[in-house]
Amino acid sequence: MRTFALSSLSFALTILVFGNAFFQKKQFYPSIVYLTKSNSSTAVLYLQGIVLIYLLGKAIARIFFGQLRPTEVEHLIERGWYAITETCLAFAAFRDDLSFRFFTMFTLLLFIKCFHWLAEDRVDFMERSPVITRVFHLRAMGVLTCLCLLDAAFIRYAYRTTLARGASVQLVFGFEYAILFVFALGVWQKYILHAIDSRSDEPWDRKAILMLWGELVLSAASLLLYAMFIFIMLRVHAFPLFAIRPAYTAFRSFKLALSDMVLSRRAIRIMQQRYPDATAEDLSSSDNVCIICREEMLPDTGCKKLPCGHIFHSNCLRSWFQRQQTCPTCRMDVLRDNQQQQQQQQQQQQPPAAAAAAAAAPSAPSSASADSQAAAAAASGSAAASSSPPAAFFLPSADFSASIPAAPAPLLTDDLKQLSEAELRRMEAWNREALERRVEHLQRISALLDAAVLQMGQYTQLMARIGPPPPLAEDSQAGASAAAASAPAAGSAAEATANSTSSSTKPAVKSENWSPEPAASQPASTAKPESPSVVDDKPDLTGSGSASSATAPDQSEIRRRRLLHLSSRDGLKAEDEDSLD
Repeated sequence: MRTFALSSLSFALTILVFGNAFFQKKQFYPSIVYLTKSNSSTAVLYLQGIVLIYLLGKAIARIFFGQLRPTEVEHLIERGWYAITETCLAFAAFRDDLSFRFFTMFTLLLFIKCFHWLAEDRVDFMERSPVITRVFHLRAMGVLTCLCLLDAAFIRYAYRTTLARGASVQLVFGFEYAILFVFALGVWQKYILHAIDSRSDEPWDRKAILMLWGELVLSAASLLLYAMFIFIMLRVHAFPLFAIRPAYTAFRSFKLALSDMVLSRRAIRIMQQRYPDATAEDLSSSDNVCIICREEMLPDTGCKKLPCGHIFHSNCLRSWFQRQQTCPTCRMDVLRDNQQQQQQQQQQQQPPAAAAAAAAAPSAPSSASADSQAAAAAASGSAAASSSPPAAFFLPSADFSASIPAAPAPLLTDDLKQLSEAELRRMEAWNREALERRVEHLQRISALLDAAVLQMGQYTQLMARIGPPPPLAEDSQAGASAAAASAPAAGSAAEATANSTSSSTKPAVKSENWSPEPAASQPASTAKPESPSVVDDKPDLTGSGSASSATAPDQSEIRRRRLLHLSSRDGLKAEDEDSLD
């Protein structure tokens, strides 16, 4: 009803425009000139042309497709908006070539695109339709043949025009019709495969893989055409902004087709190699109807049992895996489950290899070898104690990552009664191997700890034999200067302090080959008065001795106490180990 109203309004406006032109000009040629020069008259004529094209399209669709289904109309409108947007972008790219012929060519291109989309939807409906009549086959073959001929004719026309006049807008039309020709070939392939499959009572096993290969080849051809078109447009004109969306769609289709091809072949190979055939007991204990083809499964019909426990026909699984790599019932990922099985097999094979590597590796040092090493080190340390202080001691670093194998994944289950005898034996073997490895690792750690304790005892014995180092001359002079800065300048108390500390500083002074001055042994009452500089020199000797005697023994005493404490702890630990042994 809406189409009829719009068509009637358009025809009425066209009649009024023609009547007005002939009423004013009275002749044919002046009337035509008036119609082409008047903007309002030109707009009405364009509207009438669009309505005529729409009515012609509906008539042709009625001939080749009959009554359109709601899904086909919905898909046509959805794709039409994208095509109109791309057409507007093409108008912006070729604004210098805008003319009536240009608009006509783009309208015809959009018109032919719509028929390509309708043909694809109708052929896809052919697979879901239970009854295919001869009229359907005649219509499908007729529309596909006409579309291929039109595409080839427009490609030839664009090629000749480009060779004769150079790069122009015909270059765009030529590539668009080339892509539509590839699209029509894909629809032809689907129609032929569906027609062959519909004639046989049993499902055709090779149909899915042939369709997958066809999609891969045709999507690759479309992607190659778009790449060539963009490259040529960049060389001769400008970047084709209107070709971004279809080029991305072609790339995405090629990527999906390639991914489906690789994953389907992998899933089919896993099904043939790893999945067992279903037995009569499996079929009797579960539902023996394949949910893919809705037919009863028999023991001799080649049924496969998935790891999740569901059973299907092998041919049905093959066709299913070419689109989805999951279980049709529980949606279990077939490829992920195969990866988990491979990891479990690697873990089962890894412990024997790791045990062989651990046996080949050098074991921890025994107690006898550790004692001999400690005695040799003590002898060498005592021999070198008189010549130079001992070097820094470093504990050996042990790398446990190479000798510790990865533990196998435990077999998780809710009820052990559901496990078979083989699974229980395998679980027992895993637990026994894990326990043996743990005990072995604990023994190695204990041996390493014993060796570390022996080496620490050797270190403490060497430090106790060497003793603290003697103070140096620079340290005594630094202590003397510090004491001189803090002592009082003069007085009986300072002299008494100097006399009392002179006796305690004699060993340090002798060790440095110093000779006491005579003025230091005289009493304070008989000493001559001296200048302030002479008086300040007396406390330097006494102050240096006092500082060295006050600091050096304290540090050595602290160090000696620490070493005695460590040796006592080692002795107690050794006694505990002897008592345990």
